[in-house]
Amino acid sequence: MSLQELRRQIDALDAQILDLLSQRAHVVQEVGHSKTRTQTKFFSPERERQIFERLEEANQGPLPPTAVRAIFREILSGMRALEAQIRVAHLGPAGTFSHQAALDKFGTSSELKAADTIPDVFALVERGEADYGVVPVENSTEGIVPYTLDMFHEKGTRLKICAEVYVPVVHNLASKAETLSEIQRLYAHPQAYAQSRNWIRDTLGTGIEVIDATSNSKAATLAAADPTSAAITTSIASELYGIPLLAQHIEDSPHNRTRFLVIGENTPQPSGKDKTSIFFSVQHRAGSLMRAMAAFDAHDINLTMIESRPTKQLPWEYVFFIDIQGHHKEPQVSRALKLLEEHSLFVTILGSYPEAN
Repeated sequence: MSLQELRRQIDALDAQILDLLSQRAHVVQEVGHSKTRTQTKFFSPERERQIFERLEEANQGPLPPTAVRAIFREILSGMRALEAQIRVAHLGPAGTFSHQAALDKFGTSSELKAADTIPDVFALVERGEADYGVVPVENSTEGIVPYTLDMFHEKGTRLKICAEVYVPVVHNLASKAETLSEIQRLYAHPQAYAQSRNWIRDTLGTGIEVIDATSNSKAATLAAADPTSAAITTSIASELYGIPLLAQHIEDSPHNRTRFLVIGENTPQPSGKDKTSIFFSVQHRAGSLMRAMAAFDAHDINLTMIESRPTKQLPWEYVFFIDIQGHHKEPQVSRALKLLEEHSLFVTILGSYPEAN
């Protein structure tokens, strides 16, 4: 076929795709009416996980799974907006990894609200000014984010964890300079600089002036106003603040990821591959923690995270946060949690939700 004939074929296929999307949209509107009548939440993370898994199993190429997921993430976002406009608060400002996490989970058809602090994200959802919040909880190289965990036990929020999302930590060098040799100073968040230190040393040298910025987004705005400077920033911040990328993937570790939690009032049903987050406390005496944790070994439950935080009520007393594989409604998990309660002062389930890929 000639190029013109191939393009006509693509145009015809595009028309078919659009027609099918319109048909899907009409069905989604009916789903929205049903959810309104039954007061069901419009965001269903367990259903969306099942959709993605089914599509990835059915996909025979040539599109890779990541492309299929990205395309359908936006389709689901647009369809969800036909049911209701989802408002999502995230740790700001715009252009940060938290912003990227919110986009990755909810898509561009959602209304995103940037908040100054993690407590502000929780407050926006608790006051009903946002339907969901997206907050960082741990990084694969830097460890836990204590402010997020403290919101659950110290502040006593009523919100639950209803989903999670992992975002690869990709650092880029953005600048309005035309070449690397023109760069005289570097704006960077201290953590971003630490995670790109080797590349900066080897490429820009040790003589460059490094200026701390409060976020990757702030670094981008500062560098955008100074053509002899550069910023370590995200690709989304580069687009938002109009500063070109001179180099991509400058991070020293290609395996670094940050895990984010989606908080809200959802209580997702089992999806087939779930995670449950809890926190608990034990008596302050020898063997208490060992006896409590034995509940998971007894029922063959795998732990994916364990972290302790001070109670901030009495010195040297702690609460323990753990993530386990499985949904709290599954019999095996339920039995393990019941046994844990027998050896604990209290056990609080923070949420069961689909495990992220």
